Amino acid sequence: MFLEQMNWVGVGVVSPLQDWMISLSSSGHLLMAEVFYVGVDVGTASVRAALVTREGLLKSTAQEPIGIWEPESDHYVQSSTEIWEKCCTVVKKVTHGVEKSQIRGIGFDATCSLVVLDQSFQPVPVSQEGDPQRNVVMWMDHRATEQADRITKNGHRVLSRVGGVMSPEMQPPKLLWLKENLKENCWNKASHFFDLPDFLSWKASGSLTRSLCTLVCKWTYCPPEGWEASFWTSIGLDDLLENNFSKIGSVTCPPGSPLGEGLTQEAAADLGLDPGTAVGASLIDAHAGGLGVIGADVKGFHLPCEGLPITARMALICGTSTCHMAISEQPRFVPGVWGPYLSAMVPGLWLNEGGQSVTGRLIDHMVKGHTAYTQLQEQVQQRLPFAGENIYSYLNNHLSSMANSCSAVDLLGSSLHVWPDFHGNRSPLADPTLKGMVVGLSLSQTLDDLALLYLATMQALALGTLHILEAMKEAGHEIRTLFLCGGLSKNNLFVQIHANTTGLPVVLPDQTEAVLVGAAVLGACASRHYSSIQEAMEKMAKVGKVVQPDSEVQSFYERKYKVFLRLLAHQRECQALMSQR
Repeated sequence: MFLEQMNWVGVGVVSPLQDWMISLSSSGHLLMAEVFYVGVDVGTASVRAALVTREGLLKSTAQEPIGIWEPESDHYVQSSTEIWEKCCTVVKKVTHGVEKSQIRGIGFDATCSLVVLDQSFQPVPVSQEGDPQRNVVMWMDHRATEQADRITKNGHRVLSRVGGVMSPEMQPPKLLWLKENLKENCWNKASHFFDLPDFLSWKASGSLTRSLCTLVCKWTYCPPEGWEASFWTSIGLDDLLENNFSKIGSVTCPPGSPLGEGLTQEAAADLGLDPGTAVGASLIDAHAGGLGVIGADVKGFHLPCEGLPITARMALICGTSTCHMAISEQPRFVPGVWGPYLSAMVPGLWLNEGGQSVTGRLIDHMVKGHTAYTQLQEQVQQRLPFAGENIYSYLNNHLSSMANSCSAVDLLGSSLHVWPDFHGNRSPLADPTLKGMVVGLSLSQTLDDLALLYLATMQALALGTLHILEAMKEAGHEIRTLFLCGGLSKNNLFVQIHANTTGLPVVLPDQTEAVLVGAAVLGACASRHYSSIQEAMEKMAKVGKVVQPDSEVQSFYERKYKVFLRLLAHQRECQALMSQR
């Protein structure tokens, strides 16, 4: 009777309980084993994996570093061979001791880097030095700035879906650079150009089907029409039209769709999993973070987005760079903001993607480049055995001690101002020529000065988020709550400053590694344990903590935002003056 109620259909088949795998032991006893999914995240400098339950709980995680080479200024390259090997290493680590049959699906996310392979799927070099193992043009590689400018001036209608400006971080200008600068050693040998997330799902499943996330967001693909042949012809890449665009992707599917027959024999052996394990169509890493937070059930947290559609939320994925994800039921065109992209993150909904090219990397740059950094390291080392601090938690505590007990830490930044575009502006200005600015420096170079520069940098990044929010609101978005994840979301002061600057509550996920949860969501959807991405997001993403804005500093940030915008005006005025002949 019990087996009939469970709709028992055989040994090892998932029951309607879905969380468990039902089987019979050799002695005939009923056995129940928990079902898991694996999420793999390839970031800028490391590969991570997690073993995740159906409820979105992380059981184990692992991490491995990956190499970055800079053969020339603004050229950043990696190796797809090394990346895949590190993926295999971390997956084996997180699944150690777990029965292979309990792993029901795997999903990959990665940076939007460009992978180049030849007809035999072997790596092709992307630099003048000619090392074929260095075959990945990284997302942050800005070698194609001149090509991006030309594409923008070309004015094709596809630019309306990228905020009107082609970024050097997108794939068309990088492809054009390879054709113009490495025609013999790279372009003529290349048969497959993958976005890194699609490369990983191909390695796992053998399927050349590309995710709509990558093609729509970084390649100008537009469903349901598909590729715009006139765009590629107009920029001098008409050779990509051959064989129905086979070099860049002829077949597409939404994120989380099952690919091929699951893991191939070779990939299963590499990863230490069973052949046929479901493989979900991949996501760009930031978009995986969006899946891992934005769909969480907020009932009972008294948030302004409660009871409203998911379109009242914005996800910020904060790491080396930051992506600002907002979704809508109708397409919204936001100048300087990428999109609208249909089904790029949540199937059936439109995505707008703002961003800052350097955030965590900028904070590191400011702190580690300061004269007092050595003193900071010494102070942290003295306290490590007792407090378990890193340099940033130490700086947060140091700022608290500098502030008057009656005033907020934020007010310490009243006379030091930063414009944070040290690597150009991605949104909402879409101007890669903009530079960083610091106003208010003195000759003093103490630890206090370092702490204040750190504070002013975080405030500038939060003001940049406000700048993006304002642009999205003007286009019709009504954002009521921010959802943060990624490495910087673990910095309490960074989070609080974002709440204070924007005047919006910030939600942090229950699981700190939300990007890995988002990657696991793809595997769960591919395994058919959830009927949709939306259902999986709601079940696997959970609210951990809510940070409310401090109304006492509202007027302070209103004034600081005016200074922020004035810095932009001054920089452009200076550029105009110096460009005069």
